[in-house]
Amino acid sequence: MSQALERHWYRLTPVSLLLAPLSLLFCLLAVLRRQLYRQRLLPAVQLPVPVIVVGNITVGGTGKTPLVIWLAELLRAHGYRPGIVTRGYRGRSRHCRVRSAPTPGRRGRRRSGAAGAPGRCSGVAGPDRVTDARRLLAQGCNVIISDDGLQHYRLRRDIEIAVLDGSRRLGNGLCLPAGPLREPAARLGQVDLRVTNGAPQAGELGMQLDPQRFCRLTDSAMCAGTEVFAGRPVHAVAGIGNPQRFFATLRDLGLEVVPHAFPDHHGFGPQDLQFGDDMPVIVTEKDAVKCRRFGRPHHWVLAVAARPDPRLATEILKLLKERFGGQETA
Repeated sequence: MSQALERHWYRLTPVSLLLAPLSLLFCLLAVLRRQLYRQRLLPAVQLPVPVIVVGNITVGGTGKTPLVIWLAELLRAHGYRPGIVTRGYRGRSRHCRVRSAPTPGRRGRRRSGAAGAPGRCSGVAGPDRVTDARRLLAQGCNVIISDDGLQHYRLRRDIEIAVLDGSRRLGNGLCLPAGPLREPAARLGQVDLRVTNGAPQAGELGMQLDPQRFCRLTDSAMCAGTEVFAGRPVHAVAGIGNPQRFFATLRDLGLEVVPHAFPDHHGFGPQDLQFGDDMPVIVTEKDAVKCRRFGRPHHWVLAVAARPDPRLATEILKLLKERFGGQETA
């Protein structure tokens, strides 16, 4: 979606009202599609292990992936062997490993590496979540986490977690193309847990994204503390749903930010990180995946970690125990 259209998603304007009939049709089709899967009129796959979906009902980032990493670490700490499936950048199939975020004083610890190392879980990104989930089962995973999979109904789920942006919420409350909703707002009443990136409302659990460190885009093993750029001017580049949140985070760290906002899911090219000077350029973790192949030494990534309300861990483990006996496997 273009930035011009997105500007109409967070308030009622003549453009959004003009598109309202299409929005109503989109909502109806979304509800019909879900019902067809629920009534088993469209085929869906039930896996022999629990499937936990982390997603949202709005277009744009809300902090889902950091929460997925936190969830994988939680499950590992309780004896499960989680595997993560995600569509990935442009749906290209690839294998990845996700490992625990670094503890203070342990700079340079990567989020990716060889299989089987302590603190890691398997992950696959590709166009077919069912196939990827089965591949993870063959590797010994006994819980599947589907990143941004709330609308992917072909993979049956046992626990649904919806993530909301605490500042933008549901925008103007309209479905695409008049608003940012992928499904009607009532869908939030049907999920198991609602997590808000920011200040939660009634029935929601809060979550913060804590800055961890800056890592060089061209070498993720070379990292430094968040104080390294304090007081310095930097170019901040973000092609995410709410780039202003990223810019605000950098300013809170004491950086002098020159912001460069791109549309969500922007396909970055080398020219997007060139500004005619040698000032540090800082990108989000989400955008780093698209920029790494043409990165330069002065390009950096801000790594963040999810810090949800402690009650979220209790609720997730409780649901697993109630629905699956909570068997923890070493």
